[in-house]
Amino acid sequence: MVTETKGFSLYPHDWHSPEYVAEWISRDAARDPERRPLLRQMLSLAPYPRESELQVLDVGAGYGVVTEELLTRFPAARVTLQDYSRPMLERSRQRLAGRSDRLRYVLCDLLDPSWPHQVGGPFDLVVSAIALHNLRDEEKIFACYRAIRNLVGPGGWFLNCDRFVEGVEPHLAALRQAGFGHVECPWREEPRAIILAGLITV
Repeated sequence: MVTETKGFSLYPHDWHSPEYVAEWISRDAARDPERRPLLRQMLSLAPYPRESELQVLDVGAGYGVVTEELLTRFPAARVTLQDYSRPMLERSRQRLAGRSDRLRYVLCDLLDPSWPHQVGGPFDLVVSAIALHNLRDEEKIFACYRAIRNLVGPGGWFLNCDRFVEGVEPHLAALRQAGFGHVECPWREEPRAIILAGLITV
């Protein structure tokens, strides 16, 4: 999860409140029957063998749902979970306690220009789901795409499942401008879509 724009009253999230986050998660988990198949569909696009020892970054990791699915698909992966909310990351620690040897947690804000240095890299795979739209501004999202491009190693990939209220095409164009050589939208059901972006090595 990431910070909401100040003054955006329609979504008054308080990601720093443990009580609010606990209540939000209890409601959000009710969507699992719909969401889990979509996350699995997104992760199936990662062109790696199941046994690959991937270095993965989960952007806006929240309480660990995407990482949980990722480790089911790639059990040898090592994942860095980034989020803006300490309570969310604490909940992900609890959820994923049995895989703690493969996980690293980074608390940082995607609006802070230093965030790419805080998460490290390079990564074979960067994933994000229902997170970046919370920035509420396309230019801020596009800045994240540029940062993610620089975090992806040679031949690596970025997978993003999100809500694109203004349409997905500007996002595809922004990813190409950021330097991804392969960009496509393999699934969309407006306003939701899955984006696949990769670095093509010569």
